Amino acid sequence: MTLALSRSLPAELRRLQIEIEGHARSYGLDFFDVIFEVVSSEELNEIAALGGFPNRYPHWRFGMEFEQLSKSYRYGLSKIYELVINNDPCYAYLLENNPIVDQKLVMAHVYGHCDFFKNNQWFSQTSRKMMDDMANHGNRVRAHMDVQGETAVEDFIDVCLSVEDLIDIHRPFIRRQTDPRRTAPADEGTSRRGPHRFDAKDYMEDYVNPRGAMQAEMDRLDAEEKRRITRFPGEPERDILLFLLEHGQLDSWQRDVLSIIRDEAYYFAPQGQTKIMNEGWASYWHSTIMCQRTLTDSEIVDFADHHSGTTAMPPGTFNPYKIGLELFRDIEDRWNKGRFGKAYEECDSFEAKRDWDRAVGLGRDKIFEVRRIHNDVTFIDTFLTEEFCREHKLFSFAYNQGASEYEIESRQFAYIKERLLFQLTNHGRPFIYVLDGNFRNRRELYLLHKHVGVDLRLDYAKAVLENVCKLWGRPVHVETIIDAQPSLISFDGRDHSLERLKQSTKET
Repeated sequence: MTLALSRSLPAELRRLQIEIEGHARSYGLDFFDVIFEVVSSEELNEIAALGGFPNRYPHWRFGMEFEQLSKSYRYGLSKIYELVINNDPCYAYLLENNPIVDQKLVMAHVYGHCDFFKNNQWFSQTSRKMMDDMANHGNRVRAHMDVQGETAVEDFIDVCLSVEDLIDIHRPFIRRQTDPRRTAPADEGTSRRGPHRFDAKDYMEDYVNPRGAMQAEMDRLDAEEKRRITRFPGEPERDILLFLLEHGQLDSWQRDVLSIIRDEAYYFAPQGQTKIMNEGWASYWHSTIMCQRTLTDSEIVDFADHHSGTTAMPPGTFNPYKIGLELFRDIEDRWNKGRFGKAYEECDSFEAKRDWDRAVGLGRDKIFEVRRIHNDVTFIDTFLTEEFCREHKLFSFAYNQGASEYEIESRQFAYIKERLLFQLTNHGRPFIYVLDGNFRNRRELYLLHKHVGVDLRLDYAKAVLENVCKLWGRPVHVETIIDAQPSLISFDGRDHSLERLKQSTKET
């Protein structure tokens, strides 16, 4: 699916862009050049279905998503107001029939996003030429379709997409494997790792470094080294797509398609990691720029209607726009008033905390710092306070089967925060690792589910195992916990099986 867009902005919108960009820079926002294009609702729905890119590889899911968006827009159920791409330059789209006040708001919102894309640490490893990369991916997939046939390639893309989240979202920031180009030769006699010894005088040596403890540690290190050498991979590998790329039984064209899916998964990963912050930051700046710089008297009601619709959060729902915006405002207010640090935290007077204002004026600098270094998990973990939850009526909700509705489950701050962090960690998805690529010495793939209190859904697990088996070419197993019992779910290419384990592999 490809769109050809080369439409310049009308003079009035071009003037507004220059004005709003000037306001954004005056507040300290820093962004790549932004290219706005005016599109029809149908074109915008098509671009949104393609993930924001006018040119991607062909696949049926894009057409399905386009139909859903188009019907939702036609029936008045939803409307896309803004769409912006993390790229250099950034590309953003304006709906052609929007009133001027909406175009202003969208432009201000876009500049907030573009500043976040450029400066947030979690986007720093993403490709800044993804518009070109996506077009290149589309050309490569079409070339494979010409040779292998459209059905074969599309069916294989289906398999890849079903496991596209089996990546290590922290991998771009961590060098997990030794780079031989950077490894200095080990001194003779120091290549073998030994137990750590504490410095001690000769007469204290046996007391500080007991021989029994030293020997036990040496035995443990020897066993660990033996496992590392005999097990493949040496350490649990979280980037399962990379492991399949390097060791799966794939044809060259399949390897190329899987690498495309993996590259795009890593590009989109930071957007899932920073949804609350990114939307909150953009909403903070569109409201600031609009209310302080660009709104006219006649536009106030329309702006308030649009803004309140974007940030509305009915009971029982969670709106990232609302939470992100209010949390940034709360941080700015707290750091302006000095409501942080040891003195404030140790104050046990409700009235004193309520009226606390040291007028230190550090709020704006603080939110720029937060924007630069945090993701949603650390953002919520660090700055969500009990006072904030109380003020914004954040509760924990659960579905009542008997009443067929969601009800307040808890008002306890610690529980609310824990549930929220649980939903955000790893995008709310299970942690899966490759533990052994030669299980039972038969080149079977052994995966390990890091259990954190929630069992795998068996129907999902079985479907994923089937697709991983297609990529690996041999039987696949995943160890997990089911009903508090270590269990092994397996698929041999034809049938599924479930085995109860006496002991978890993690303990052996």
